[in-house]
Amino acid sequence: MTQSDITESGESAEPQEESGTLVFEQPLNERMRTFLRLDFLYNQALYHTEIASQWGSRSAMGSLIDILAITTRGDVRSDVLKELERHLSTLNEFQSKPGVDPERLSSLIANLQRLRGELMNAGSAFLQPLRDSEFLSAIKHRSAIPGGTCEFDLPDYYYWLAQSDEPRTRTFNQWLGMLRPLCDAIAELLWLTRQNGKTREETAAAGLFHITFERDTSVQLLRISLPTSLGMYPEISGSHYRCSVRFLKWNGLTSRPTQTEEDVPFILSCCA
Repeated sequence: MTQSDITESGESAEPQEESGTLVFEQPLNERMRTFLRLDFLYNQALYHTEIASQWGSRSAMGSLIDILAITTRGDVRSDVLKELERHLSTLNEFQSKPGVDPERLSSLIANLQRLRGELMNAGSAFLQPLRDSEFLSAIKHRSAIPGGTCEFDLPDYYYWLAQSDEPRTRTFNQWLGMLRPLCDAIAELLWLTRQNGKTREETAAAGLFHITFERDTSVQLLRISLPTSLGMYPEISGSHYRCSVRFLKWNGLTSRPTQTEEDVPFILSCCA
């Protein structure tokens, strides 16, 4: 978060996504990769839960199982709390600086404190009921097999899906409610990270562009904005020290993409 994000003008530092523009994001560390994946899966689960159909519930279940798989591989809750503390510390430093909108700053701090409190109150074992569920464990085990959740594989799952929409949706909302303190905090952290992006216009000569980051900066996320009318997409590789970007032409589903030889103008945001 930079001072320009909380000045009295109240303008956002994040470039607005206009119609006809695609924003491609590349995480530059494992923590950011995990946050982006969990945010994607959580929103996908919310979307399919709202559909309130058997197929919607199956899709939401797939997202829920994937979330549980990610959260068992590390202490994501601890990582989120550390990031909340880091942003709170940064925002608190702005309280004594001139030109800062105190109302906007207080709102940001209060929201982060609320999210931190909710996640701390949830406790370290907040997902244990989901992990201990034999019903969910059976679905997780069979989901590793292509088509493994068919009715003959999991008759109890099939029976549950055949129930009316209201109780099934209510159960899903209870499950997602256990995830909400974590996923709401992640969504806010991603917003803050994007807000902190240093944005500039760049041109990839003959479709190639190289980025070297300063050693004293900690870039976590790279964002590249392109008009969809260009018919191209970026392929990004590298780390938090340096990255390479090459722009590929989309040639349809039946032909391989090809690297463009044209100069490609784009918007680059380096987010810390």
